[in-house]
Amino acid sequence: MNILTLFLILPASAFISTSLSRNSARVTQLNAAVSNRRNFFATTAASTASAILSFSQPSLAESDLVDIYFGVGCFWHIQHEFVEAERKLLSRGDNELTSRTGYAGGTATDKEGRVCYHNLQGVADYGKLGHGEVVGMRIPKDKIGAFANEYFSLFTEKGERVDPMDRGGEYRSLLGLPGGMNNEYYKEVEAAAVAKGMKLELGKGNDPDTLGTRKVFVYDTAKFPFYQAEVYHQFHNDFQSPPYGKKYNSLANQAFEEGRLKVTGCPDRI
Repeated sequence: MNILTLFLILPASAFISTSLSRNSARVTQLNAAVSNRRNFFATTAASTASAILSFSQPSLAESDLVDIYFGVGCFWHIQHEFVEAERKLLSRGDNELTSRTGYAGGTATDKEGRVCYHNLQGVADYGKLGHGEVVGMRIPKDKIGAFANEYFSLFTEKGERVDPMDRGGEYRSLLGLPGGMNNEYYKEVEAAAVAKGMKLELGKGNDPDTLGTRKVFVYDTAKFPFYQAEVYHQFHNDFQSPPYGKKYNSLANQAFEEGRLKVTGCPDRI
């Protein structure tokens, strides 16, 4: 007899021995209660073990996800296009979207590790730090080629960005992959570039504008990481398209509340 059975049965036996006048129905009820308690503890133990195992074992799908980024001109329009790509290529819902506006391709941050949009306080200005506007996302690594195709479709037939009025290194064409040009799916990215008549070049950081060159700089995300842009820059309307609508704009609040967007420490407005 195990400890749990002793713990539950002995008090019941003592109670029965001092209550002989009570009918047998009461005894039957007590035994049923003992059985129910034993089943409860066994079920709880099994459930707890199952929960621990499911928590401690990482999802295979999660282990196949990688962080990448793409940039070509203003990031507002590019974010919208990659939100649509996540929905189309990955069937993601609103609470699963990972596309965020941000900065990458520079070699520095401020002393607090910040990279910020232009601001009147002059705090960690991304342009002065050599970064470009990008959209970062987390996708299955075997979808890198598909997302590269989406990226190169954003260029005009002449290989230009759709907002050539924006000038400077902040608006250069760039992309970031784990390992850069050594990424296992780089050939798929290269094929997408060639199909569009574009040239890929190794990014060295703080690189110049690519307007008129058909050039895209390629960065290793380990050396040139992604820095999320301020929350007010997320899911924003752009100047190239009609307004995307309040439902799209409200995705910023949803992502922030769910922890997919964070406070950057940068000034909240220009």
